[in-house]
Amino acid sequence: MPGWTLPRRSRTALLTTVGLAAASAGLWAGLGGNAQAAGSVPTPAHTLVVVLENHAYSQVIGSSGAPYINSLASGGANLAQSHAITHPSQPNYYALFSGSTQGVTSDSCVKIGFSSAANLGSEVVSAGGTWGSYNETLPSQGSTVCSSGKYAQKHNPWFGFSNVPTSSAKTFAQFPSDYSTLPKMSFVTPNLCSDMHDCSVSSGDTWVKNNLGAYATWAKTHNSLLVVTFDEDNSQSGNRIPTVFYGQPVKAGAANSTNYNHYNLLRTLEDLAGTSTHAGQAASAGDITGIWN
Repeated sequence: MPGWTLPRRSRTALLTTVGLAAASAGLWAGLGGNAQAAGSVPTPAHTLVVVLENHAYSQVIGSSGAPYINSLASGGANLAQSHAITHPSQPNYYALFSGSTQGVTSDSCVKIGFSSAANLGSEVVSAGGTWGSYNETLPSQGSTVCSSGKYAQKHNPWFGFSNVPTSSAKTFAQFPSDYSTLPKMSFVTPNLCSDMHDCSVSSGDTWVKNNLGAYATWAKTHNSLLVVTFDEDNSQSGNRIPTVFYGQPVKAGAANSTNYNHYNLLRTLEDLAGTSTHAGQAASAGDITGIWN
């Protein structure tokens, strides 16, 4: 009614309620539903991802054949319900790198640069970061050969994207001894023996220890991360795979039993690198949480 006003105490309570509601609405809009709030993951100086092959969670975690990877799991974070997307191998690499299988359904060699879709490499560079891959037995930096000895292009999805320079694919011989010179985001692709595809779990575990163990130790004191994951399982375990995080930003002994997949991992890698966009299905996937210091 004209001239009527709330008592001061009632006006204060009403304004507080309205302000909280507006703030809550704004926060939810900012989160975008399933997306995570800014700051839910750390901002490491370097993140290095190594992808191994064709083994289920139970074949590696708890196995006497993989003492080093298990030491990373116990000293870092073990994702107990991490899953691949599909079978066979190659579509999973595209899913992990770009949030989509990009129509790839087989392990056949793809046409170089067949897709211009956003992906982890292009996003990191667009955000002002650096990207690169280190590929064991790759004949030479930027080589687009389909196979060479134990090297297989099917495990290197970056060659499928026109917005990722082929020169960013280096040989593993170019892996630096000064880890501070590593890109902000990098992948390591072992060859078909070292990644457990053609050789034993023990062989792959030893390769990771001998070739990435010094980096893992360094990462523990240099705000950096090592991520060990697998493309797919052995087709007998619901595509449940080992995924381990290790480094200074990670809680030692963290165990997470939330269901995650390659899209969650991609989303987390994007946010670790501070990208402003999220590729494919990573845009609606949640970050991996509960494992960070």
